[in-house]
Amino acid sequence: MSSEFALYGYFRSSAAFRARIALNLKGIKPELRFVHLLRNGGEQHAPDYKALNPQELIPALVHGGHTITQSLAIIEYLNEIVPEPPLLPPDAYGRARCRELAYVVACDIHPVNNLRIGQYMKRAFGKTDEDVFDWHRHWIRLGFDALEKMLASSLHTGKFCHGDLPTIADICLIPQVANARRVQLEIAAWPAIARIEAHALAHPAFAAALPKNQPDAE
Repeated sequence: MSSEFALYGYFRSSAAFRARIALNLKGIKPELRFVHLLRNGGEQHAPDYKALNPQELIPALVHGGHTITQSLAIIEYLNEIVPEPPLLPPDAYGRARCRELAYVVACDIHPVNNLRIGQYMKRAFGKTDEDVFDWHRHWIRLGFDALEKMLASSLHTGKFCHGDLPTIADICLIPQVANARRVQLEIAAWPAIARIEAHALAHPAFAAALPKNQPDAE
């Protein structure tokens, strides 16, 4: 089944990082197709890739003659077609909580911190790399402060964000922690998040998905 999948991604993209974790957890080894987000003005803007994904974003998953974009849609799709191991709990509240935690990252932190936002800040407002990093740090701190309270105050938090098995919440959190480290934030400021990260990175599916472990890593 693995050979039926193709994943378009870039080693440093946190959204592609999410998709890699989900694929690894499901035991799927896709054909990897690399889209360099900086080379030649950004390969995501090339006509062939734009035809595949009109948003000119990554990741994109190709399977069964269909192209699926948006990392959360990819994760949920994989969870439906390969039910084991599940990436969401069996109960309605558990599923809602995991999605809630995932959306804090994927809907509130990440969208204002991605590459095209930083590029626009530089182009339109003359901002420097350090200005962009300051912007990233502000929004990550704001989101992580809330996430820390949500995780530390809940009896549902276990070794992972929800219980002792990885879910969509961890799949979103761990790449965002990697982004935080990249902009030089000290993760120890959020002990629940730091503890979950350490546990997750001991899991082969998360470790194998790390940016440094990708064939296109620079």
